[in-house]
Amino acid sequence: MSDIEQRVASIEERNRRVEADKAWEVSWTRRLSIAALTYLTSLLFLWLIDIEHFALSALVPTGGYMLSTLSLPWIRRWWIG
Repeated sequence: MSDIEQRVASIEERNRRVEADKAWEVSWTRRLSIAALTYLTSLLFLWLIDIEHFALSALVPTGGYMLSTLSLPWIRRWWIG
């Protein structure tokens, strides 16, 4: 394989990795995983500090995260424009 062919193959492999990373960044699997971890972390913290209705209160940061994932693409398009 020539140097140019190796370089092209390297660039194509890099492009595949970048595309996969982009797809992961906007995937619902990623968003829901982060939301679940946020909820569980908040739930544990609020339980440890003995907050009343800690399970319900843990929804606040989780809901904020989910709202941000829905609004950020719109804000990004506005900012780019």
